Amino acid sequence: MTSIHLSGIYWQQEEQRKAELEFWELKSKYQVADYPDYSISSPLFSILKKLDGNEDLSNSECEWLEQQNLHGLVTIDQQRKDRKIFAQLKEKYQATQYPDAEPSSHLYTILRNLEFNQLKLSNLSRDIQILLDNPQFKISEQDINWLLKEELPETAEIAQKLHFKYLKNKYQIIDPRLPINPFYEIMLKLEREERLNPKQVVQLIEENQLSRSGKIAIAHYRLEAIFYEKEYKRTGNCWNLPSASSNWRKANEPDKALKVTDQINWTKVRESDLKSALLVTRGAAFRDRRRLDEAEDCATQAIESQPESHQPYTLMGAICYDRSEYSDGDEWFEMAAERGAVDTDDEIERIVRMTKDKDKRREVAEYLLTKDPDRYAWASSYLK
Repeated sequence: MTSIHLSGIYWQQEEQRKAELEFWELKSKYQVADYPDYSISSPLFSILKKLDGNEDLSNSECEWLEQQNLHGLVTIDQQRKDRKIFAQLKEKYQATQYPDAEPSSHLYTILRNLEFNQLKLSNLSRDIQILLDNPQFKISEQDINWLLKEELPETAEIAQKLHFKYLKNKYQIIDPRLPINPFYEIMLKLEREERLNPKQVVQLIEENQLSRSGKIAIAHYRLEAIFYEKEYKRTGNCWNLPSASSNWRKANEPDKALKVTDQINWTKVRESDLKSALLVTRGAAFRDRRRLDEAEDCATQAIESQPESHQPYTLMGAICYDRSEYSDGDEWFEMAAERGAVDTDDEIERIVRMTKDKDKRREVAEYLLTKDPDRYAWASSYLK
């Protein structure tokens, strides 16, 4: 055997000893010395060298570590990856002045959620429901306030814009021109389950900036209904019940509207105007549920209780329209107008708009246009 060949073997053995020593030192450093495989051909050796060189592990390497119950190494790798991502996100969302670089920081959670929201909100058709259904990734008002407290105003502004976009999708507002003021504060109040200013809601509806049947309005009516129910329980004032019932109806929950008046002892309701108001809202809820005979019975009792109030006559007219008894309905609407009703045409238009059966809707529209094509010109849109 030549000296050159012997020298090669020696250096080969020396390199192996160095590698084995390095493997042992790395196992000690990363606290996995108990792992039984000492061969430098072990996948663990290459993984530890990557970790020590600050290189990211591949998915397959992390899976192998999990299979070997070496979860601590996976955690080390993930923390390093998170630190890199954290630095990138701080740059992207203008938060580089924040000193904490650890992924355990609350800022990292916020920035990660901002990134997730931005990605999902830019791909609404496929991913928005994932975002809406997963509270883990939601931006909150508390997060924005935290950013302001930590003197990160630029990041807070970005977060606010993304939060506004998220809330618009949650409340199904698709108009990209919707101004952040006053709608962002309105939606924040709904998120806090705080009552809105009813006058403001009515104004926005009248200005066609807010849909009467949209999610914001419905959430508003729900909160109003809950408020009036609580006020009734707190004060015992029965006038809160018609308000609660009416708002449940506007919130598209007629069963809850009926429940409000289910337990009333009618013999103890002395005020005729209160009794009429309760009967009208109960009858309207029956009508919402298509229980027209019960709705008519309530309207009849309301008329007996307070014959000069226009509301039960309006209800009776609507019931007749539901039954396709249009001429009878017109007579009731005329009697309502004689008693001060100024919105009978609006009520008729609402009846047509809320009619789900297309043939029925066309039938009503044709009747109105035959009766007075100028007065009911709006009905032509329901013939298309």
